[in-house]
Formats: sequence, C-alpha cells, structure tokens
Amino acid sequence: MHEAWTGADATALRRALGVFQAEFAERTGVALSTVKKWARRGMTVTLPSFFAELMETHLTRATPQQRARFVAAKQASITIVLPCDPDDRADSCAVQWETGMWTADCTAIAHDLTREDLMLDRRQAARALVGVVVGANLLEPLERWLLYGSDRAATPAGMTRYRVGIQEVEQLENAARVFREWDDQYGGGLRRKAVIGQLNEVNDLLTHTQPPEIRRRLTVVLAHLAETVATMSWDSGQQSTAQRYFVLAVRAALAAGDSPFAANSLAGMARQLLYLGRAADALELVRLAQDQAATATPAVRAMLRTREAWAYAHLHRPSAFHHACDRAQEAIAEASPPIDPYWIGYFDDSEMAGTIGGRLLEMALCTPEFASEAAEQISRAIALRQPNRLRSAALDQLGLAEARLIQGELEEACRLGHAALSTVEQTASDRVRVKLREIFARTEHVANVRTVAELRDRMRVLVADPV
Repeated sequence: MHEAWTGADATALRRALGVFQAEFAERTGVALSTVKKWARRGMTVTLPSFFAELMETHLTRATPQQRARFVAAKQASITIVLPCDPDDRADSCAVQWETGMWTADCTAIAHDLTREDLMLDRRQAARALVGVVVGANLLEPLERWLLYGSDRAATPAGMTRYRVGIQEVEQLENAARVFREWDDQYGGGLRRKAVIGQLNEVNDLLTHTQPPEIRRRLTVVLAHLAETVATMSWDSGQQSTAQRYFVLAVRAALAAGDSPFAANSLAGMARQLLYLGRAADALELVRLAQDQAATATPAVRAMLRTREAWAYAHLHRPSAFHHACDRAQEAIAEASPPIDPYWIGYFDDSEMAGTIGGRLLEMALCTPEFASEAAEQISRAIALRQPNRLRSAALDQLGLAEARLIQGELEEACRLGHAALSTVEQTASDRVRVKLREIFARTEHVANVRTVAELRDRMRVLVADPV
C-alpha cells in the first residue's frame, strides 16, 4: 500500500492516468477545488485517510503502464529547490510564474519581457540561469490556460490607428525566417539582441489598430520571433528567460489560431526541461503539445514523437522509447516538404537520425549495449546533415566520438574527437560546450593514454570557463 499520500502524490496519480483536473475530480468524486489545492500545495499537504484510501483504490485499478507512470511522476514531483536571490534570507524558494503571465494580454507580456531583457547586463544575465518553473507550478497553470484561455488576435479597445501594409508584413515575416535560419546554423545566441529588438518592434505595431488579417499575421510573426529568442536564450544558458519566451510563443501562436506552432513551442519547452533533467515534466508538455497538433503536418507530428521518445529515454523506458521512435519514423515517411511550414524544415531525415542516436547514446551510458545502435544512427545523421548546420553537426560528431569511447575504441574515438573539435570551434552554442565538458570528464580515467591525452589538451581550452 502507498502510505501517507500527499498532494504531490495525488497529482502524480492524475498525470499517470492522463486526465486533466476536472476529469480527475469527476472520476474520484473529489471537489475540483480540492484537486487544485493538492496540485498547488504539493508535498506540503497530507491527505486525510478517506482521501488517501480513495487514491489507493484508483491506483490499484490502474493499468501496469499507468502505475509505472505514477512511480516515475512521483519521483519527478519532488520540488527542485533553485537558488534564490543572494539577498534573500530564506533557505529556499518555490519558483512560480510571475503575476499576469497567464492572464495579461500577449502584447503586455512581450513589452515587459523585451524591455527587461534589453536592459540586462552580463552580470544580471548570469542570474537568469536560475528560476525555471517546474513540476505542478509549471504544468497546472499551463493546462488550465490551454483549456480555458481566451487569447485572440482581436484588436483591444482604445488603440490608436496605425495601419501596416502587406509589403511591410511580408518583410517582417521574412526577417523572422532569416533569424531562425541563423540560429539553426550557428546557435549560441548570436544576434539574440537583434531578434529581441525586432520582436519589440512587431509588438509595438500590435499596440495600434490593425485590420484583422494584418493583426493575425503580425501575431504569428511575434510567436515565431519569441520562439527563436527562447531557443537562443536557452542555447546561451539563460534558462529562466528562455522559458518565459517559450510561453509567449505559445500564447501568441494560439492567439493567431496557429495551433501547430503552439505545439512546436511547447515541444521547445519540453526539450529545455529534458536538458535540465526534468523528464516527467517534459513528457507532460509533449502530451499537451500533441493535443494541439491535430492539424499539424506529418513532419511536425514526427518531431513530437521524437520528443516523446526522448523523455522515455531519460525515464529509462527502452520499450516505450523504441515504440515512440517507430511512430516517428511512420510519420516522417508521410512527410511532404512542400506543405510543411518553414519552421519545421530543419526536421528532416538527418535530424531524425541525430535525435534518435543521441537518445540511444544517453541510454548507452547505463546500458553499453545501446552504443552500437547509437553509433549507427549518428553516423547516418552525419552523412545526411546539411553542411551549414554547425551546431547540429558538432553535436553529431561529439556523439559519435562518445559512442566509440563507450565501445572501448579509443584510437577511433580520438580521431573522431579531433574532427569534432574543428566544428565545435565554429559555434558558440552552450549545449555544445556542455556536451564537450561531459566527454572531457568521461575521458579522465584513460587520460594516461597518449592519444587521449592529446585530445584532452585540445579540449581543455574549449571547456575552460570564460573569464
């Protein structure tokens, strides 16, 4: 029997059953306000015996897969205590969304976010590394807004009249494409401030009266720019800032009626959480994204399946991982690039292979038998990858070198490692630097081997913290 049920346990059970708060309340006969209180207070509230027995009954009736998800969700529901402001005397802090993040108008959120971001200096930006919202504080407001949110691309009352022409809108749409292409190629947040400035300009246009179709297209541009800034911020190590821009992208996309791009932005949030080790939260976000993807093209659905597989890999569920990969392969086989939106164009056969290979490599760290399959997929990605995708190419090449290390092929691993470093030197991506540091640490036990020592000497300069 699962003893001492807490609010966090009840929320973990609800997520394992795959239902929203209202349906969970109806199934269990518990008041919706009580279910919300359990989610809000988490581990700080212990359920009375009657409710504990009720939860135990529903857990007993769950399928084996649902019980496994419950265990995983329960383990992941423990609150991560992130560092607080140094001036705060409290020992810990519970990170939550700031007031208005899910209730204010998109333009107000964009105005405050871009103004604050453009004024940040380097020292303040370093503090943006902390403060990522996770667990119930992340998922409950997001679920509630997706169910009941009322954003629309309509013109609020009281605006001044400033008409934008079709040609100007098309120029803004092209600018959004250029910035995304730049990030896809190089990574590392290059030109991030320029994208923020463009986002701020588009948001300013939305504060004026525009015809409905012009307003809708401007809102789509706002969503695209916000998602690009989110990715750039994440790739620069500014995790909290990235998360807020992802939320802005989701809200703006749905305000413009573009649910596939909202799904894409939710998938971006999920990928960030996977990077931060929050696999259960990420899986919940992927499921919310899949709910928004009913009208998405096969390529978008394939990408979402790889995010799902990614989460299963982190949760050490290889069977579920391979099933999700199979579904992704089925979807990508149906893809038709001419009908795909431009923003999913990066997700081709090379990206599919690289993503699957990277996840197999992560599982190989615990189960070395996966290393061979990982190397096969990553090799395919390298062969198919477009030469101008430097960040992806660097991650591919580092991954293949790591796979050979796991297989004990030191000479080949070092040869591949030197080739990878030539690509690493061309990108400022924080994700690439993190991967490089991981490999540097894993070669320490064979540092006395001459070829390994030579590789580590070259790596040491790149993994050193900047002054």
